[in-house]
Amino acid sequence: MSYNVTLIPGDGIGPEVTEATRRVLDATGIEFNWEVKNAGGEELERSGSLLPEGTLESVRRNKVAIKGPITTPIGKGFRSINVALRQSLDLYSCVRPCKFYKGVNSRYDSVDLVFVRENMEDLYAGVEYRENQPETKRLITEMKKDFGSKLRDDMALSIKTASAYGTRRIVKYAFDYARDNNRRKVTVVHKANIMKFTDGLFLDTAREIAKEYPDIEFSEVIVDAITMHLVQYPEDYDVLVLPNLYGDILSDLGAGLIGGPGMAPGGNIGDEFAVFEATHGSAPQIAGQNIANPLAMILSGLMMLRHLREFDAAKRLEKAIAAVIEEGNKVTIDMKHDRNAHDAVGTQEAADAIIGKLQLL
Repeated sequence: MSYNVTLIPGDGIGPEVTEATRRVLDATGIEFNWEVKNAGGEELERSGSLLPEGTLESVRRNKVAIKGPITTPIGKGFRSINVALRQSLDLYSCVRPCKFYKGVNSRYDSVDLVFVRENMEDLYAGVEYRENQPETKRLITEMKKDFGSKLRDDMALSIKTASAYGTRRIVKYAFDYARDNNRRKVTVVHKANIMKFTDGLFLDTAREIAKEYPDIEFSEVIVDAITMHLVQYPEDYDVLVLPNLYGDILSDLGAGLIGGPGMAPGGNIGDEFAVFEATHGSAPQIAGQNIANPLAMILSGLMMLRHLREFDAAKRLEKAIAAVIEEGNKVTIDMKHDRNAHDAVGTQEAADAIIGKLQLL
């Protein structure tokens, strides 16, 4: 079986790590028909659009995409191209696995977490009001009827949103993910002790849905407490489901536990479409130098294989990745325990090493 997949190279180091990933995925033996489409700052210079409609149409047609990191220009265009993609395609679930592989330079050696972040609501919904604008003043005037002197006239406002619909589908996604991937536990992360209506809704919904999954252990933790717990004993957690902002922050903490953003893949998944991407940025300062670590993108490709239910290919690819990391000879400089090491390889050479392992499996 062959798969039509939209390939978005991105900006900065994006084209390099995306090309490395494409070659590795082709080496698994799965047949991909790559439809290359562009987005980002460089595309803005070419066509005048940060996110061309043709790119969105390609993802809608193919259902699956893999995307390199994208630069969002400051001061113009979308607040975030990644957010625009998620909202345009209703990619409501951001899945970020954080798994330790032997050979990675990390303080921890037993981390295996999956962060399931709600993508569409919360403080990232984009409902904001600039200070001293007429519409902001009107809103403050109305809100003062309920909150009085708690509100100053010179405030900027950002509205935190949570809907029963959005909360229910992200929590169900987390439990279904746990069940489908033989995970043992789902933990809901919240601040319902303070934000009693928004985070309260998130927590109450999670409690109700947990009853539908008696085979999955359920726990609940306040967000500031879990920040400490993840540093102290990350092995106590498995799948975590979080509102948008907490998910963004804590998944970066998770990346830190496993060696950094170079080891952190991600997938943005909805009911119809899925876009897989590394969670790191476009790093324009090292673009074109063949030194960027491709592993986060390759691991995102591994997630894509599992999404396509190509489990055998995914298993072989993970074994190949793990072997290259453990041996430590054919990895980029950021993966070396000695950052002054002279035997680090480049982006494409690291991909070649994984391809070599795949050919032996």
